[in-house]
Amino acid sequence: MKKIKVIQFGLGPIGIESLKLAAEQAWLEVIGGVDIDPAKAGKTLGELTGVESLKGARTFPSLEALFAAVGTPDVVLHTAGSSAAASFAQMKPALERGISVASTCEELIFPALKTPDLAKDYDALCRQSGARIAGTGVNPGFVMDILPICLTGVSREVRSIYVERVVNASTRRQPLQAKIGSGQNPDDFKAKFAAGKAGHAGFQQSVALLAHAMGWKLDEIRESCEPVVATSRVITKFFDVAPGQSLGIHQKCIGLSGGETKIKLDLQMYLDASLPHDAIVVRGRPELNLVLNGGVAGDDATVAALINIVPRLLEGKPGVRLMTELAVPAWANPAGSL
Repeated sequence: MKKIKVIQFGLGPIGIESLKLAAEQAWLEVIGGVDIDPAKAGKTLGELTGVESLKGARTFPSLEALFAAVGTPDVVLHTAGSSAAASFAQMKPALERGISVASTCEELIFPALKTPDLAKDYDALCRQSGARIAGTGVNPGFVMDILPICLTGVSREVRSIYVERVVNASTRRQPLQAKIGSGQNPDDFKAKFAAGKAGHAGFQQSVALLAHAMGWKLDEIRESCEPVVATSRVITKFFDVAPGQSLGIHQKCIGLSGGETKIKLDLQMYLDASLPHDAIVVRGRPELNLVLNGGVAGDDATVAALINIVPRLLEGKPGVRLMTELAVPAWANPAGSL
């Protein structure tokens, strides 16, 4: 069995967990990592992750430096930002060489929404070089877009789609708790959200992907976000939140067509949220109502989505690919052959 050679671009908390999971796969070979942090340059991935089998792979400051030292991989695992424009630019050296990219960048779930010209340009580049790039993850990438799309596979008619996600952010990593405004002044958080510097990224892209899959032409996508304010003290591993400060977010996004709400996404992500769950309601024929009690644990499942997409990405046509254009997401058996 020929192993798929991968590298990890971005060695933050998600990148480190991605490496740990990749190291468990008999069908993958990790040959290096990339991070702009000078403190990580030259260190082995074994040192950064604590995984003995990764001690032979090193960290480099750029893709070019890695390619020059260890050659070219088959796939880049990219966990370094939410912006499609920035992610395309970061991955250009790989895509030009025909190397495919699996990314957790939220805007890459539907890059044509905010960056249509870039999406076209990079699609042309990938078709020419033979590379593929796709965004994946839990949300966006599964719970609020791909999973409801899959449910409609048994539908004779779909009139609307509603997805609700309640997440206890106390169980999540520090960067996410910070991003949803934990411990901040609610007015300051509102200002940051208005400036595009806070809140959940990729919400509008999920709506756009749902509409694209359903063949609905949307007239407008509306997004709003309000802080969830603490009424009593809440302490996590990373934050000590006083009454009156923000615990997290209640974010909504709707897609309208002809004045009618066709898609509605409702995300409540805050510290100590009770009864976490994911719920999907598809109005149509038949009526579908799915509830995942406890919800899908984002940090753990995100890296699984990233690893599991690799074989399906390589089987896809070259280009800027959507999750709906690849084979149905499925677990990749660590010991299995391709």
